[in-house]
Amino acid sequence: MQFLNELLALKGHAVHAIDPDAPVRQALERMAEHNVGALLVMRDERLEGVISERDYARKVALSGRTSADTPVREIMSDQPITVDTRTSVEACMRLCTDSRIRHLPVMDGERVIGVVSIGDLVRAVIDAQAQAIDQLQTYIAG
Repeated sequence: MQFLNELLALKGHAVHAIDPDAPVRQALERMAEHNVGALLVMRDERLEGVISERDYARKVALSGRTSADTPVREIMSDQPITVDTRTSVEACMRLCTDSRIRHLPVMDGERVIGVVSIGDLVRAVIDAQAQAIDQLQTYIAG
């Protein structure tokens, strides 16, 4: 079973964030720049929420608002679900599925130390399964 500390050691600890008072357009530009589907919303070092492409689509585009005039704080998910480095990949997958979310901030106490996406979690499971298959094939052939 793989835990997030191992996953972050491979993936890295990059965190893409935006201030809650920034316009949504700036958040969209930053997501495009980093090729990510969500940003953490942080004031200084404190996590205040998460903004995703889904938030934009549902709370700006479909509501007739403009991304230039709407601050991030008005559309962000303001009570993000977080995990710590001792959480297993499998538990994170279950949490994402049950909560219908795609991004999990990884915390060390009150400090954000990384973010994992559902894609990161699926990749980790696929890699672990491939490794187990290789080991079984080696055992059978050996």
